[in-house]
Amino acid sequence: MTGRVELAELVLPEFGLPSIQPAIPVATYEARIDAARRRAAEAGYDALLVYGDREHAANMAYLTGYDPRFEEALLILIHGKTPTLLLGNEGMGYSGVSPVELNRVLYQSFSLLGQPRDKSPMLREILIAAGLRAGQRLGIAGWKSFDEREANDPERTLEIPAFIVEVLTDITGARDRLLNATDIFMHPADGLRAINDVDQLAYFEFAATYTSQALRNLIFGVDAGLSEFDAVALMGLTGLPQSCHLMFSSGDRAALGLASPSLRRLQVGDPVFLAYGIWGALNARGGWLARDANDLPVNVRDYIERLVAPYFRAIIEWYEAIGIGVTGGELQAIIESHLGDPFFGIGLNPGHLIHLDEWLHSPIYAGSDIPLRSGMAIQVDVIPATHSPYHSTNIEDGIALADEPLRKAFWRKYPAAWNRIQQRRAFMRNTLGIQLKPEVLPFSNLPAYLPPFWLSPHHAMRAAV
Repeated sequence: MTGRVELAELVLPEFGLPSIQPAIPVATYEARIDAARRRAAEAGYDALLVYGDREHAANMAYLTGYDPRFEEALLILIHGKTPTLLLGNEGMGYSGVSPVELNRVLYQSFSLLGQPRDKSPMLREILIAAGLRAGQRLGIAGWKSFDEREANDPERTLEIPAFIVEVLTDITGARDRLLNATDIFMHPADGLRAINDVDQLAYFEFAATYTSQALRNLIFGVDAGLSEFDAVALMGLTGLPQSCHLMFSSGDRAALGLASPSLRRLQVGDPVFLAYGIWGALNARGGWLARDANDLPVNVRDYIERLVAPYFRAIIEWYEAIGIGVTGGELQAIIESHLGDPFFGIGLNPGHLIHLDEWLHSPIYAGSDIPLRSGMAIQVDVIPATHSPYHSTNIEDGIALADEPLRKAFWRKYPAAWNRIQQRRAFMRNTLGIQLKPEVLPFSNLPAYLPPFWLSPHHAMRAAV
């Protein structure tokens, strides 16, 4: 690219929606459980325990296809034994969603308050029956690992409920035998969930078409006078499981970022922010409910020149640099070179791994020597938080990295999805002027499409021609 960008009238193609929903084969779940057991054994654990609840379901769902909906759950993996899954009252019935052979055990204390508690043994009895013993070293995977900046003993710092930790300590005989094993799944370099197979990536593309199309529906249909609720109704939401609350806000509320929609009525000249995430995908955009800069407050009418243009130049360079073998530190340096001025307020990692949970981990940070690998699903996520009248601008879309064998497998097994990906690549190349490496697979139906003014959605940023 030349380094110059411009706002231009563009035609955003209709990339379409899926007609099939990819599924994870039972053999893949079984292989994942075997891999987790191997990692646990290599780390010196006698058993691996995976905790899940409504907000932290991804590790368990990755292994079994089961996600706690109202309750908590605990999966126990011991070499040579059928996995044991502890479930609350409502989880017992829903656990049929898992195709995996499991020893399902009712533990009613995982149920909601006030529900029956008279049909299950005490936790200690259940865990001993599952194979836990005195003297064992237990790896415990919750949803977060720690390092020396935040804990004196990161390996022994746990985030699962204390009542479970107390019982496990009693069984094993020492608190020191309980170790944080979350990195088995979530480490940004080699966690099991950091690298995805073709079926998982196809599901992520499936999810991203729906989240991005929902944003597109709102941005191209919104108008002044609608309430935020009315605007969200334009999205055509599917009901697929969400990875976070839907976010839409306008006016003074737009500065909150994470706020849910309200009955507030949209006005010309409002700052706006929108984000929608389901398992495997999230898309976000920020801008103004305006036709052009003349609808903005007088003091921010240089919005394009001051904020959007340098931001989009950074995004183009990020997209053109990312690829297999590129380190996270290289991507961080690109964003800092363009948006390092405190005005832009880039506080979070400019990109991260995504999975069933919206943020798995991030290999992208200052000085990171973690090389990006084939099979990684990555969120383009560079968020200016100016904390100023300029509000923000934002592109948040999902991509994947795939080497040639993985690309061929994707094309053969999911030709319709592959065709959408190729159309998006062509749009980014021919219309936006973004030259992607062959291994970069865009999943969004708004691929790098950035309309600053939502009442003129056909005008978006591109590399200057």
